[in-house]
Amino acid sequence: MTSTILLWLFVVNLGVAFGAGLYEHRIVVSRWISSSPESGRHWNADAVRRDDTGRRFWAFATTGPLTLLTLANVFAAWRASGALRGWWFAGALAALADRTPTFSYFIPTMVGLMRAKDSPEAVAVATRWWSLNYLRHAIGLAAWLASLRAFSLFYQQRG
Repeated sequence: MTSTILLWLFVVNLGVAFGAGLYEHRIVVSRWISSSPESGRHWNADAVRRDDTGRRFWAFATTGPLTLLTLANVFAAWRASGALRGWWFAGALAALADRTPTFSYFIPTMVGLMRAKDSPEAVAVATRWWSLNYLRHAIGLAAWLASLRAFSLFYQQRG
């Protein structure tokens, strides 16, 4: 029963995180890094602080919950067997691969950017942060798809 709940929560949370990450990347970040042909790119820390997606959304959706679910699913996948184990473990390890740069780079960098004034340096850091998010989205998608496959195999095994 615990494994069932963990896998369900993991798949749902990964899906929410992936979709919200794409939304933020595509819609929200454009308010943070603006661009015009006349003046080039600008960093808008006021917009970031107003949105404060880290504390208003990500802390509740991924920072705590997804991290704990990832660790729990690593252990649950380890105890599974057959093809289920491989896919579940792959999904959990991919999610772990997402969590590591999130805590070591993405969160600290954004915290610093929230205090940064508009400057070429801030724009460069923000643009790098935004560009590296493509890789993080790809890892998150891989984690979600592997976990969905595990979810499918889980129910095939149960009949």
